[in-house]
Amino acid sequence: MLKPQLVHSAAVDRSLAPAVLVTKQFFHGHSLGMVLPHQHQHQHRRQRHAAAGRQSRKAVRLGFVAGNIRAEGANEESRTATVKAVVTVIPPTSGELYEFGIKRGLDDITDLLGKTILLELVSSELKPISRLENQTVKGYAHKTKKANNQVEYECEMKVDEEFGEVGAILVENEHHKEMFLKDVVLDGLPGGPVTISCSSWVASKFDNPNKRVFFTNKSFLPSETPDGLKRLRENELKLLRGDGQGERKTYDRIYDYDFYNDIGDPDSSPEKKRPVLGGSKKFPYPRRCRTGRPRSESDPESESRASTIYVPRDEAFSAVKNLAFSAKTVYSALHAVLPSLETALIDTNLPFPYFTAIEDLFGQGFTMPKLPTKGLSDLLPWIVNSVKNAAEDVVRFETPEAMLRDSFFWFSDEEFSRQTLAGINPYTIQLVTEWPMKSKLDPSVYGPPESAITTETIHCQIGGFMSVHEAVREKKLFVLDYHDLLLPYVNKVRQIKGTTLYGSRTLFFLTPRETLMPIAIELTRPPMDGKPQWKQVFTPAYHSTECWLWRLAKAHVLAHDSGVHELVTHWLRTHCAVEPYIIATNRQLSAMHPIYRLLHPHFRYTMEINALARQVLINAGGIIEISFSPAKYSMELSSMAYDLQWQFNLQALPNDLIHRGMAVEDPTAPHGLRLAIQDYPFANDGLLIWDSLKQWVTDYVNHYYCDSSLVESDDELQSWWSEIRNVGHGDKKYADGWPELKTAGDLIEIITTIAWVSSAHHAAVNFAQYDYGGYFPNRPSIARTNMPVEDPTEQVLNEFRNKPEATLLKCFPTPIQATVVMATLDVLSTHSPDEEYLGEHAEPAWKDDPIVKAAFERFSGRLKEIEGIIDARNEDRDRKNRNGAGIVPYKLMKPFSKPGVTGQGIPYSVSI
Repeated sequence: MLKPQLVHSAAVDRSLAPAVLVTKQFFHGHSLGMVLPHQHQHQHRRQRHAAAGRQSRKAVRLGFVAGNIRAEGANEESRTATVKAVVTVIPPTSGELYEFGIKRGLDDITDLLGKTILLELVSSELKPISRLENQTVKGYAHKTKKANNQVEYECEMKVDEEFGEVGAILVENEHHKEMFLKDVVLDGLPGGPVTISCSSWVASKFDNPNKRVFFTNKSFLPSETPDGLKRLRENELKLLRGDGQGERKTYDRIYDYDFYNDIGDPDSSPEKKRPVLGGSKKFPYPRRCRTGRPRSESDPESESRASTIYVPRDEAFSAVKNLAFSAKTVYSALHAVLPSLETALIDTNLPFPYFTAIEDLFGQGFTMPKLPTKGLSDLLPWIVNSVKNAAEDVVRFETPEAMLRDSFFWFSDEEFSRQTLAGINPYTIQLVTEWPMKSKLDPSVYGPPESAITTETIHCQIGGFMSVHEAVREKKLFVLDYHDLLLPYVNKVRQIKGTTLYGSRTLFFLTPRETLMPIAIELTRPPMDGKPQWKQVFTPAYHSTECWLWRLAKAHVLAHDSGVHELVTHWLRTHCAVEPYIIATNRQLSAMHPIYRLLHPHFRYTMEINALARQVLINAGGIIEISFSPAKYSMELSSMAYDLQWQFNLQALPNDLIHRGMAVEDPTAPHGLRLAIQDYPFANDGLLIWDSLKQWVTDYVNHYYCDSSLVESDDELQSWWSEIRNVGHGDKKYADGWPELKTAGDLIEIITTIAWVSSAHHAAVNFAQYDYGGYFPNRPSIARTNMPVEDPTEQVLNEFRNKPEATLLKCFPTPIQATVVMATLDVLSTHSPDEEYLGEHAEPAWKDDPIVKAAFERFSGRLKEIEGIIDARNEDRDRKNRNGAGIVPYKLMKPFSKPGVTGQGIPYSVSI
């Protein structure tokens, strides 16, 4: 029979007698006949799970005759219902040539014939006696209207009353061009209209003959899957996994794994050969999506380069996102690169001559030179065609907010320290727990392990407060420790012209005002070129020589922090680590799985932005390599960080804070943590978001997994978690930090961690990049010259003494490096007009389940409250790390934002 559509299997217990259920008509999303009390939710869910699998309903089946209920098998002729399907399609915004092509003409004929889209309704039930699948009900949809950038297609289908509840719809695109299906609305069902959310590209049947399946908005654990949908559920996952063969086409929807073997470009130059990351002990790495491109001719281990990189079709940018990203990219690149090309193309190593020349980037601007496109394509290849049509004569950058508030902000030691807690890299500051500090590297290779920062050095800085040992015991010393991570690359990097590197430690003291005071910087060079290890400590000073050496040492540390931020905290821990989660989710969790639907918004656009990064950012000769200190070893460095530092459990904010010594567990403290620095803006606000996110995930997971046995018996879920660990992050599968997945509590922690990394972690390290890095002396991406006191010559020392400002400018990035990075940071800090913010809008499947909808509304409401809490904190003058003259308020954990560069807003996903 054609049964009323129930929005969620939790709404009623199907094992209950029909007499109980049919007292009133059921409508989509609501049961007017019976409402289950909230306190009995778990009892009824257990009853439902106990009944799962018993699909041979022995109870009297329900039908309808002129609105009356009758028993199945009654001697009355079969009845049918007329169901109207309305399909909403969003047309593409590009492809002008198609509009006038032969295929467009053929498609117009198809529309005139009324056979644009073939729809097939799929019953969720088997035939009651034979237990075979019901035949699908087919109908062709024809175009009816076009308005508001949407096209509607309609068809009517006669559905027999014995068909049962609609569980899915099959779609075949009869056009020669793909189309984007927004949704399908079915009207004429006994329970009222049913909306099947699609939001997916459907390839032409001439490209892909497989019909697309879209399930209704109901969510089912595998054991609960209605019998009529089991085969479809399994087959859809098989299609998404593919067979691991062949090169992927743009219309494919295949999710598979591969190594990072496409960073280099050895066919263009031997200098652009790069090692494969992933699959080896030497270079462990997360996996990326497989493209199947042919191997490089000159290096069989590498994949050949291409102008575009495959991502599964639904992972690509939407039309709005694509247009906004392209326009912003061109705008920023023009305003960045052109002003410096006039000099940079003559000598790319020339520094800025004066600090005022840096400020001119934002003030008077530059006259655009006549530009040969050759040369630009290597730096910003995506704008070459747009440059030819540029009309402006004078171009300039927007002034970053930090510089607008205080043009000398970058010069301040207090601001240098404050940004470790409230800047764009708040993830690396850690508590000093042992004294003296020592390296863990092999001393026979890297020299003596003891730090050159001695007790006496520190006593000179904090002697008026307490002794060094008291400071360690009372948790007053903190460090940015890049010594062991960077030191193995110093020798390699120094072989490259125009860059240099040290191992570094930067020590801070926590003052009674809850602010950090920098007290020492240690720079180390390992034994190399026949010279012994060199290390020296620099401290704040009042004499001009020591003062300028301190400024130079800070420039090196800031370059180190910029590199670690971009390559580790940002790229590795969010973009790169999340891609295996996306692949595994699509391969192992059905689209009707509740955890798939919970995670899906957290993965929007990530694979596309990662593919773009492999094209122009992290590739050989890309923006990272030409602009950051590690140069060609940048990706190797991130591999080393993955090996030494990355653990899944440490991606959770509370665990990360505890691991770095920035917090200890305390049940009496807010969030169950007592912070080592009470005024730690990132941690203060981040824990608000973490707790709210975890509560939402808890409500959602407990709704579907009322019993831990359901987690262990969920085959899709167990395969998903196993694949993430053993394949997606296979090089770390034996590492510490992987939680077991046995209980609902385990699942809540895992999902919250993934959701946090995809949303708030990424937002915290991404959307203020232009505010703090746009004026690059505050965060130089590269240090190009050694300290003048390392193996000094008389000429170097004289230049330093006579004009120390020129020595600092030579250490800073060149104009071409600076402006390329500034353009990139401008793009990366920008919110798209179609951004989806955490807790802003509910997914269709969430809204269709009243319990999930209520939980989401609580989550969304709490995030709005958090916005007010953060605003109040920024107004609190006692919070010195977020309030004061010239200080940029800490807004990165404010959930919502308008489009553009705003320095706030938490998108669901790593979307830029």
